[in-house]
Amino acid sequence: MSGTSVVPNAIEFKDRRLGCIVFGAVEIAMGCLCALMIPLLFFALAEAPPDAGLDYRTTGLGVAVYACLAVALVWLGIGSILCRRWARVLLVVASWSWLLVGVLAMGAAAFAMQLSTRESANPLAALILIVTEVFLAVFFVALPGAMALFYQSKHVKATCEARDPVVRWTDTCPLQVLATSLWLGIGALATLAVPVIYRSVVPLFGVLLSGAPATLMLLAFSAISLYLAWGTYRLKLSAWWTTVVATVLFGVSTAITFWKIDVLEIYRQMGYPEQQIAQMRSLGFHSSRSFALWIAVFSLLFLGYLLWVKKYFSQGGSTRQQSPA
Repeated sequence: MSGTSVVPNAIEFKDRRLGCIVFGAVEIAMGCLCALMIPLLFFALAEAPPDAGLDYRTTGLGVAVYACLAVALVWLGIGSILCRRWARVLLVVASWSWLLVGVLAMGAAAFAMQLSTRESANPLAALILIVTEVFLAVFFVALPGAMALFYQSKHVKATCEARDPVVRWTDTCPLQVLATSLWLGIGALATLAVPVIYRSVVPLFGVLLSGAPATLMLLAFSAISLYLAWGTYRLKLSAWWTTVVATVLFGVSTAITFWKIDVLEIYRQMGYPEQQIAQMRSLGFHSSRSFALWIAVFSLLFLGYLLWVKKYFSQGGSTRQQSPA
């Protein structure tokens, strides 16, 4: 984490240490809530009836996600309270990513609500989707939006640099590129969990691979993503080009597959219980072509982002610059 000590420029700024402490406390509290969800998941698994759709795989996925969130939020919260430069940069990336996911999730939920209302008169499904929209608006839009605006403030940046006058690993890579590197790294680790928690199923240009071939492909994808995360952080142009090509291939392959194959068939091959699949169908989540469109939109957005950050990459990857954020 540490590096060369630097003396911050003598500029006037408003000390935002109190704000860093308040937001840090909120993040630690959220991390503790995530940790509390872990025993609740085990309790739910123990008490759930056999036809409830809960099993060790779904519970294991939830435990892994909540455990990672708990550790990350507590770690970042402590870093915020201590006004660490690395914590501010990572919280800028995390809050903007969180906000983007929230906006996309709200759009998907609104689309699902419209589809469910049109195809069925199930009032419970409509109520669930309304509650979901409110939850997303508060915890996936308002909260991360406030965090993003706070941590990206020049006063917060100056406060952390004054109280932590050491060059950190987050300072040697432009913020926009660091975000891409972290996304690729998290995606690689998440991919490794798929063969462990679920049966390996890979959509590939209109067909579904399963079994050993799918597992090998997932492992290869994870390894490539880890390399791209490292190469992106090192500002290697070859990593940028490879990420662009991989994004195009992934978007086209997955969109074609969802356009031709029922998305619920993928869940079925992954081992989801039939009752859980029926619940998804009752909520209107069985429109595979809508999934294909969402994947195409996401891929185009990420491709546009990659084109935007290309200016930071050099042929040899040796040009290092401090993040402008």
